[in-house]
Amino acid sequence: MTCSQCQGLDTLFDKRTAAKELKNYRKKGPSKTTRWLIDALKAEGIVGATLLDIGGGIGAIQHELLKAGASGAINVDAASAYIEAAQEEAHREGLADRVRYHHGDFVQLAAAAGEADIVTLDRTICCYHDMAALVGHSTSLTRNLYGLVYPRDTWWVKFGLVMINFVSWLQREPYRFFAHPNQAVDALIRRQGLVPRFYRKTLLWQVAIYGRDNKREKQP
Repeated sequence: MTCSQCQGLDTLFDKRTAAKELKNYRKKGPSKTTRWLIDALKAEGIVGATLLDIGGGIGAIQHELLKAGASGAINVDAASAYIEAAQEEAHREGLADRVRYHHGDFVQLAAAAGEADIVTLDRTICCYHDMAALVGHSTSLTRNLYGLVYPRDTWWVKFGLVMINFVSWLQREPYRFFAHPNQAVDALIRRQGLVPRFYRKTLLWQVAIYGRDNKREKQP
């Protein structure tokens, strides 16, 4: 990978981190916001659909949607430890033959990843410096549903990220985290012909699903 941000994330999200998250997933299932995203996608109808999971981590979205009837998945992640953990769980669940894996910078790998019925970015936008490129490439590959979990751009979220990034700077780490302007994210998604279908938020995070038709937005 030529992207220093992605190289930094590959180091940050190491085998220890991936193993801990995989253990928690096996014990408790997906985290709250990930579960909201998964349940909302399932409510839209995912049987027979293909999934492109960008920054898929230990693969919670892939595993849950494949078990619910999705036909196949593509996992793109900058962290090799996450790829290995996702593969381990896919083998354990008997799903290994239905997932393809790409390690690296999604923006550079978008053409190789290809289109999918569903595209998801769970806490991925906040890890990438070029929001426009990430959202632009990922929405262009979306045939039907586009789901994401990303930070709210409130003052308290921005302040927290400033503190986190300051520590990273002191430690000479190359990665940074971002609360990209929410209106800009929404505008880029809508520009690709996707319209809101679901929205829910916590103090820090927001979960949104967009679709390629004009169905009325669903509320939880």
